[in-house]
Amino acid sequence: MITQEFAKLWWKLSKDLRTHMEAELAPTLTEGQLTVLERLLASERDRMKPSDFIEYLATTPAAITTLLDRMEKSGLIARERDEKDRRIVWVLVTEKGRFECERGVQIRERFLQQYLSRISSHNQQLLVYLLGKVANA
Repeated sequence: MITQEFAKLWWKLSKDLRTHMEAELAPTLTEGQLTVLERLLASERDRMKPSDFIEYLATTPAAITTLLDRMEKSGLIARERDEKDRRIVWVLVTEKGRFECERGVQIRERFLQQYLSRISSHNQQLLVYLLGKVANA
């Protein structure tokens, strides 16, 4: 059945990527931390509230707080209170965080390029198109 083959291949690709990223990012960064840094740098103001990360990390507010605590302790992010409403806490990327994000993205790019180089440029575009159709259905 095609769904079983798809599931098997998807699992293998996901596992290979996860294993590679964990090994290459360690000890200074995790995949979750990379996601936070990427989201921060992609945001319009280069800052976000902790609750904004929930949709990207699919986890609990408590887990996000723990993740952000570790990132702040490592110097990847900084937190600051909003000037107008002291109840609001903003998360910002530090220079170290920018460097680590760039390093993480390059690691992922090289890994994915290695996989995609096995097929033609046309098939790469087709693969991305088809995955987009499946993911956004």
